[in-house]
Amino acid sequence: MSTTLFSCCTSFSWNCYRQQLSFSSPENGISRSKTHPTSTENGLIGKEKDVSWGILSRRSLLISGISLSSSSVVGFPDEGLAVVKQGLLAGRIPGLSEPDEQDWCTYRRPDEKSGGHGVGWSPIIPYSFKVPQGWEEVPVSIADLGGTEIDLRCASSKQGRLFVIVAPVLRFADNLGDNATIQKIGPPEKVINAFGPEVIGENVEGKVLSMNTAEHDGRMYYLYELEPPHALITATAAGNRLYLFSVTGSGLQWKRHYEDLKKIAESFRVV
Repeated sequence: MSTTLFSCCTSFSWNCYRQQLSFSSPENGISRSKTHPTSTENGLIGKEKDVSWGILSRRSLLISGISLSSSSVVGFPDEGLAVVKQGLLAGRIPGLSEPDEQDWCTYRRPDEKSGGHGVGWSPIIPYSFKVPQGWEEVPVSIADLGGTEIDLRCASSKQGRLFVIVAPVLRFADNLGDNATIQKIGPPEKVINAFGPEVIGENVEGKVLSMNTAEHDGRMYYLYELEPPHALITATAAGNRLYLFSVTGSGLQWKRHYEDLKKIAESFRVV
């Protein structure tokens, strides 16, 4: 009697196991086992062993793949850091410093930042400026209206926005060489009439409230205030490129934060 009970339990367990295998489908990522009434028990065992081995093999490969992927970052820190570094070099690299004692941050264009604005052009000479704490760099899209010449955007929800245009001087004159200066391009009136539309997207006639010049470390800068729209523009040239730095804001931002926005515009330097 005990032998009969054991045989029944064994048969029941075997049938359940076989049904589980037969209901497994390729859609779930597991091979399906086909059974035939005429197959011998040894044949079924062989097939089901193959299925079980296939399942285990796939699981093993999956686990191995995950382990290998994880080890490239976690298990081998040198290689993981290299991957991260390459990703930063290929895209946007943050350039804002920590705030100083006055809660102002300095942005300096990283030497490793990508973007040459044209095949054959020399690396862009770094530039810098200062902003109050709370300003953040905004990614520049390839669909930006300013095209590839928009090198940087920053913004503050409270104070306003700024951007930097870096354009080849050959677009405007072919006799400036590789050591252009803003004076060679022209006087302040000529520069703002020629390049102002690059910044505000329209003719600047009748919109220029003031024009000034400033010299820092032997480099000349032209400074403009436009209205409307509210904009402060700093222009200079270095190497074979023209640099246009624009700080803008809404009417309310202009009214509340004009002094800070003016300080930002006046802080622009090509290093």
